Amino acid sequence: MNSILFAVIVVAGIGLVLGLVLAIASIIMAVPKDDKAQAVLELLPGANCGACGYSGCEGYAKALAKGEATPGLCSPGGDSCTHAIAELLGVEGETVKRVALVHCMGSCDNTQNKAQFQGISSCLMASKIGNGITSCTYGCLGMGDCAKACLSSAISVCNGVAVVDYDKCGGCGLCASACPRKLITIAPLKEQAVVHCSNHDKGAVAKKACKAACIGCQKCVKLCEAGAITVTDFCAHIDPEKCTGCGACVDNCPSKCITL
Repeated sequence: MNSILFAVIVVAGIGLVLGLVLAIASIIMAVPKDDKAQAVLELLPGANCGACGYSGCEGYAKALAKGEATPGLCSPGGDSCTHAIAELLGVEGETVKRVALVHCMGSCDNTQNKAQFQGISSCLMASKIGNGITSCTYGCLGMGDCAKACLSSAISVCNGVAVVDYDKCGGCGLCASACPRKLITIAPLKEQAVVHCSNHDKGAVAKKACKAACIGCQKCVKLCEAGAITVTDFCAHIDPEKCTGCGACVDNCPSKCITL
């Protein structure tokens, strides 16, 4: 027999055997599909943004199918998505709109640049050089990495600081991931107080860097009857789940860095 023909037959025989082995293995080791999760997944927008708190749309769909999550956590999907999933699962669904909150008031009026930045217009790049170009080493760098990441054009940079249009914001969280200083959080849209500062320096140092800096005076903590405010490392934090939106902290903040 021709040696070349023999080699071809041997290789073909090996391929056939391996193919049969793989086919059998795929049947034996196949992971059964969850039809309910698949049906839910088809109703989700496929943004895979993680705003729901799960690892993308597939993770959220699996949790919904198992009854471990409730409809309404998908901000990009909106009301129509929530109602469709609720109808499919036979449960009640209410949309909880979530939006991005910028914890900084470091505008050009409140801070100043300590250096000129020449290079790629990027907050991430600017943060790597001399701890940023602004006087506040915790504040917004104003180069719009968050705006570039936003799929709904809900963020713009105004007077040196990022501003969110809540009507457009879908709460996907891409802006929060893009911000190198982690100044953006995602919270339910409701009447609530928001601290627009992330400076953790002591009061005098923080005030020197930004006119609107939180000085950690704890006035807001003492006034909050809901216990929604804490001060950690000289900066106030408000729990949106506890905040009732009474406005007492807003009216009495000496730095005026808290707004409703």
